[in-house]
This record gives sequence, C-alpha cells and structure tokens, in this order.
Amino acid sequence: MKILYLITGLGGGGAEKVVVDLADRMTDLGHEVKIAYLKGQVVVRPTSKTIELVGLGLDTLSHLFDTYQKYKALITTYHPDVVHAHMVHANIFARLTRKFLSIPKLICTAHSNNEGGKLRMMAYGITHSLADLTTNVSQSACESFERLGAVPMGGIHKIYNGIDLGRFQKNHNIKKLKENKFPSYSQCKIILAVGRLDEAKDYPNLISAFKDMLIQFQHDAQPMLLIAGEGHQRPQIESLISEYKLNANIKLLGRRDDIHELMSIADLFVLSSSFEGFGLVVAEAMACETFVVATDCGGVKEVMGGTGILVPPKNSRALSQALLNALALSKDEKIKNNQIALNYVINNFDLNVIVKKWIEIYES
Repeated sequence: MKILYLITGLGGGGAEKVVVDLADRMTDLGHEVKIAYLKGQVVVRPTSKTIELVGLGLDTLSHLFDTYQKYKALITTYHPDVVHAHMVHANIFARLTRKFLSIPKLICTAHSNNEGGKLRMMAYGITHSLADLTTNVSQSACESFERLGAVPMGGIHKIYNGIDLGRFQKNHNIKKLKENKFPSYSQCKIILAVGRLDEAKDYPNLISAFKDMLIQFQHDAQPMLLIAGEGHQRPQIESLISEYKLNANIKLLGRRDDIHELMSIADLFVLSSSFEGFGLVVAEAMACETFVVATDCGGVKEVMGGTGILVPPKNSRALSQALLNALALSKDEKIKNNQIALNYVINNFDLNVIVKKWIEIYES
C-alpha cells in the first residue's frame, strides 16, 4: 500500500511525533510511505531513511498556487492509495485540492479540541464532505468539534495517538542517569514539564504554581523544575522566571531528544496546559512510570485513566497544592499508581495496536 502523510509542518510538537512514528511503523510493515509538509523547517523526522520528506513551500499565501502545483505533481507521480492529512491547515488544503485531484481515499485527523477559532472550525464544517473520514485524538476533542460545528453530529471518530513502548519505558538505573545528566541536582526532587513554549501549554500558570509551592515546601533541598521544549514564548517565560527570582530553581532545557530518559529521572511529570487534544507527553510519562500531575483539559482525563492528579486549567493555586500533595506521597503509593498507569497505557495507547486500527481503516 502507498501512503502519503500530509501535515502542516514538521516542528517539534506532539502531532508531528505521532505522524513520523506512524510513518516509521508503516514502513516497517512493508508499506511505501512519503511525508509531505506544507511549511516550516524539519525538526522531527522519521527514523527510516527510505521515507521521503517533501516540502511544499506554503510559507505565505502568495505561494499557494506553487504549493498546489508541487502537491499535484506528487499525487500524479506517486499515486497514493490513501492520503492521511494531519492538523488544520493540511486538512483543509487536502480537502479543497481533492476537488481537482484524484485521491482514492482521504482521511483527515485533527489533534486538538479546538484547532484555532471560529473561521477554522467553519472551514472544517464547509469542507467536511470532501474527506472520506474525519478523526480526532480523544472523545473529548470529538465532542468539542461537534459542539463547534466543525463536523455534523456523529461525523467524527476517535482514534487515540499511539506510544512507542519500545522507546518510552522506565530506565531503572535512575541514580546513574541523574548523576550523568544533572550532577548538581542529585539530592533534589525533579519536576519535569515537556512541550512547546506557547500559549496552549500555559507555562505562566506552572511557574506561578511552582513559586507558591516552594514557599510551602518544608524540606532543605528544594525541588527543581525542568522544562524541555522551545517556542516563541521563551523570552516571556525567561522574564517571568527572573521576575519571581527562580533562576536557581527552574531550568529551560530547550529541545531535547532524550525525553524518555528525563521522564525516568523525574520524580513528577507536570502538564499545565490550558487546552490539549490528547496530551501525548502525559501518556509518554505514564509509560515511563512517572507520576503525573496535569490540568483537566481536552483529552488529558481520558489519557490518565483515573491515575495521577488532575486539577482545573488556569488555576495555579490548585496546581501548586497538587504538586505538594504528589511530592508527599509515599514510595509505595507512587509505585502502585505508576504501575496502574503503565498498564492503562499498554492496554489503550500501544502504537502497535493503533497502527493496526489505521491499517484496517486504510484498507476498508
């Protein structure tokens, strides 16, 4: 089977990781795969060297016709059996261009409970009939799309994101790993956050909560907050850290390729988002047997499956107290929670199971 994945860009977000993981696994299973991206630089790329990445150059709307011509050439020379588009720009582009191109099957996957306001939701609704199937990454996100009029009632299906459990698993040599990566933090509790430095992740909420938590923390060695990720809000976040005089307690790690190891080191994983479609990093932390404190936004509650601690979004006081409560748990309480969380991930988000679902959809 020939599969073309079409995505808005290949930056460092969760949707991008999902697409390259899907592409790699489909290639492993003997399918022919290409990935086309509309714009931006390639940050996340597949492991397989046989997967061609095709940049379509839609950096501004003035390039739209040239982008269409490149996409048309790709479709007419590659002849994919299925085009699987991801994220709002790619989804709308794939739908509209299908009016002029012969595509046997078009699947459109959204990755959030609201992909960017009324106009985008309206565009989804107007073009809905041009896709053979529209999916989202959680039941909560599907229901949100229905409420917003992006799809008719019953016109969207839930397919969870998959986790590569071969990569995301606990490294039990925590002491050595911690000493190698962060020798100066060997006596500290480590709280880890992972995600792009943008509005959706609401890092100001987290930093405010962490500041309040430190005031109440009763032990000598204060916890460290490590934030892995890059994004346009970095200057504002750095400014806030300085304003709160937390430079010694919070470290911005930038983009990292060792997230699974950071999750093994961390005593807690925290997600402070104001909205999420799925919350891929939460499932990854659970797979690494790390206790999770997260905001109850989008599909995060579904991902956590009753484990960890959930708090309302945009409530730094509740988040601060949840971090304190989590740090106060006994070792046995954490182990029990984390084992239940791991089993939940294995049963619901194993990439191998999710890939089988997609193949059934592609071939149906």
